[in-house]
Amino acid sequence: MLLIPAIDLKNGHCVRLRQGNMDDVTVFSEDPVEMARKWADEGAERIHVVDLDGAIKGQPVNLKVVEAIASAVDVPVQIGGGIRDEETVQRYLNAGVAYVIIGTKAINTPHFLRDVCLEYPRHIIVSLDAKDGRLALNGWAKLTHFDAIEAAQHCERDGVEALIYTDIGRDGMMAGFNVESTRALAQAVNTPVFASGGVSTLDDIRKLKDLEGEGVAGAVIGRALYEGGFTLADAVKIATA
Repeated sequence: MLLIPAIDLKNGHCVRLRQGNMDDVTVFSEDPVEMARKWADEGAERIHVVDLDGAIKGQPVNLKVVEAIASAVDVPVQIGGGIRDEETVQRYLNAGVAYVIIGTKAINTPHFLRDVCLEYPRHIIVSLDAKDGRLALNGWAKLTHFDAIEAAQHCERDGVEALIYTDIGRDGMMAGFNVESTRALAQAVNTPVFASGGVSTLDDIRKLKDLEGEGVAGAVIGRALYEGGFTLADAVKIATA
């Protein structure tokens, strides 16, 4: 099971949001590159980066920072936020990123997802952000009527490498991840699913571990690591036991 520390970028800084609210920001570091090194040194096998500014603008804003992070660590980096065209996918891969995460565009323009999965096999991940089973798009600004499980199945048919499932009602709230909805989505597909949003205690890591046989490959973890809810090393011990 893979535990992936998250680095969310806003104005070049490493921040965390609550429930995706761009006005509810906590700055944890002014040096996201050093933060990436810290997580790698503590045992992270992958780093999750989100360009929050890019998610709002629909195009990369913190590309140079992402490139610096990819150059600074010896583990794969995955990037999301504002990736809406093939040129951006190529720019990130050229910058040393291993996986590119598609969000809104994967749902709004299904042929785009099919195209990039064909062009860049094994490099495309889709982020499904949902509340009460319905997808949220455009940096969580728009709640839709799209069903998260049906969307996951479409993404699988298109050939995505993995899915990241975020319960936006729990993200950044330290309330625990949504076990039932995560399990249901993972059971509905064969593609690896990573939980995101709400992982806050080592008990949550144990619950994730229990879902490993049902298709949950790991989790993206943010605020809990930054606020000292647990150490990455302790979480990895449980996840890899």
